[in-house]
Amino acid sequence: MALIVQKFGGTSVGDTDRIRAVANRIKAYYEHGHQLAVVVSAMGKTTDKLVDMAQQLNENPRARELDMLLATGEQVSIALLAMALDGLGVPAISFTGGQVGILTDTKHSSARIQEIDTSRVRPYLEERQVCIVAGFQGVDKESNITTLGRGGSDLTAVALAAALQADECEIFTDVDGVYTTDPNKVPTARKMKAIAYEEMLELARLGAGVLHSRSVEVASKYGIVIHVRSSFNNAEGTRVVPEDQVMEKVVVRGVTLKTDEARISVIDIPDRPGLAASLFNRLARADVNVDMIVQSSGKENQNTISFTVPRNTLRVTREVVDAFLAEQQAGSVEVDEKIATISAVGIGMKSHSGVAASMFDALAKNEINIEMISTSEIKITVAVKEEQGRKALEVVHDAFGLGDQPAQS
Repeated sequence: MALIVQKFGGTSVGDTDRIRAVANRIKAYYEHGHQLAVVVSAMGKTTDKLVDMAQQLNENPRARELDMLLATGEQVSIALLAMALDGLGVPAISFTGGQVGILTDTKHSSARIQEIDTSRVRPYLEERQVCIVAGFQGVDKESNITTLGRGGSDLTAVALAAALQADECEIFTDVDGVYTTDPNKVPTARKMKAIAYEEMLELARLGAGVLHSRSVEVASKYGIVIHVRSSFNNAEGTRVVPEDQVMEKVVVRGVTLKTDEARISVIDIPDRPGLAASLFNRLARADVNVDMIVQSSGKENQNTISFTVPRNTLRVTREVVDAFLAEQQAGSVEVDEKIATISAVGIGMKSHSGVAASMFDALAKNEINIEMISTSEIKITVAVKEEQGRKALEVVHDAFGLGDQPAQS
């Protein structure tokens, strides 16, 4: 008998037929003797609909009230799933985030979990009841409902698995695992049996939508095995595990494409210590997430700094940069929204040379010009013109043998 935490996303519980299918899946686990805590998202597009209704009444609703509203979506799902299980003869009880003991900080809409008190839920697990938990939510020290932001239900599941010391955390979604790249963009993409935490964390940050980076961080910290599976079949998925448990040793594990960034170039600013620090400190205070950074020295003691930011932060980025240039009484700014970034990720890069050369050579042979480069110990990212992004993704994916054929050792 194992203690398993499962998570079912909004697509998996999109209507009553799907909820019934999820209940039947849970019943099969229950009949094998497992203890089960099941985290559930809101049904389908419920959260989007609730946000839309709120904005029809108030374009800028207070964050506390918005959290109060959005938390109701998961409460519908957990109650319906508990009813479905009861109808199948499986004892089940539903809990909101607060009832299950998820304590967060006070930052509404993007709260961070501080602790989980499992003393209430454990007796029900020991009595062989399936505990259905609302994902995406908790309460702060004043008992105000808070929501966890993007990827919140995944985070709930992994954090609960850590608190309960579960044997495994299964994330059921509408895809059947983690692929070497998006199979909708590259048909030859291959599903992986396992991937290391560090690799999955980079891929999640770089746009692989299967898991959110916050859930992977928690799994890595507490050694929780995440099993990404499809809620529509019984096939084995992809396990996210410690590096020493990854059997297939490859140089590059996966490749991603992002087309939601813009490049900012701050041109002809004075070349003196502290200016770059001043600029990026201002951006940090404005909650702008900067990705790639390139600095070049020009003539006459002048610099150009180029960096990429999410396009949805472009307005605030321009405000920060314009204020910075006005203070310096020098320089100008250029914005390019038509870029794409391609990243190759793999822990094998730590011990193999020539990875960047292989990637650059493949792009060059296909006449794809590299406009920016950023590297880390297990990642190489390049920026190219947006219209060449899809082709660049295919080229890099093929260059490292990540298609239907087994990847290189």
